[in-house]
Amino acid sequence: MESKTKNLIIILGPTGVGKSSTAVKLAKELKGEIINCDSMQVYKNFDIGTDKILLEKRENIPHHLLDVVSPSTQFTAADFAQLALKTANAILKRKKLPLIVGGTGLYLKALLDGLFPGGVSDPKLRQKLESKAKKKGLDTLRKKLKEVDPVYHQKIGEKDKVRIIRALEVFYLTQKPLSEQFLNTKSYVKDFNIIKIGLKLERKELYRRIEERVDKMFESGITKEVEELLQKGVEENSPPFRALGYKYVLKLLKKEIPLEEALALTKRDTRRYAKRQMTWFRKMEGIMWLSPHDFPSILEYAKSNLS
Repeated sequence: MESKTKNLIIILGPTGVGKSSTAVKLAKELKGEIINCDSMQVYKNFDIGTDKILLEKRENIPHHLLDVVSPSTQFTAADFAQLALKTANAILKRKKLPLIVGGTGLYLKALLDGLFPGGVSDPKLRQKLESKAKKKGLDTLRKKLKEVDPVYHQKIGEKDKVRIIRALEVFYLTQKPLSEQFLNTKSYVKDFNIIKIGLKLERKELYRRIEERVDKMFESGITKEVEELLQKGVEENSPPFRALGYKYVLKLLKKEIPLEEALALTKRDTRRYAKRQMTWFRKMEGIMWLSPHDFPSILEYAKSNLS
């Protein structure tokens, strides 16, 4: 009788570690298809600065959730979780193995842990809370949060304005503390056998790869890519322009900084981002950390954990 278990491999790790090429090799070995989990690679026409895997390097392995939304659209973690689940199920129907690949920790968390039901929001209320924080100080809001939701209050940083305001917004709209809302979350993939493989390198090597990658972006014509996007009418404040590769190219084009500075700042910010990613992933459970150089171990681990 055929196994009813739904297998799902997740390949994660910091930017520049080699997730895309490892995933292609693994997908070839295991008859898999790849689902992108990079919050910037979902955008159309943003290719060089997001380091989207080139068509010729995909080796005929289907890649999903790449180039799926226009630059003016705000793509959320909830959008990702819903689409990733739908895509994974479609891949399984084709008797193939889904591999989720990427470094956007928030997207993975949404998929694995779920998001609390009914993502309520009220921009006017949020604006009111913002002004209150400005006039009376963030501490006033923090004290209020301690009063209405002591559990969540303890979990977040003292100066985490975004989360403090969000928690109060949810409380005022639902009359229910955020910590309680989180108890209702359901994983999108609770019925899957999940195999998490984390890729890691020595810091020195990772940083060297990051710097080489940034140099390559500029050599490959990221400046021209940005010029063309702006000519096509893509707004400077579009979500994908917040991607690490683009921020300083915009400044470069406005002649606010020279090329050397754009390169140096992009490298610095990308190194910092890689560090933040590792901090995030260390909090996730059940990850097998392996070197991208050791493909036989990656393949062996994946195979031995398939149901």
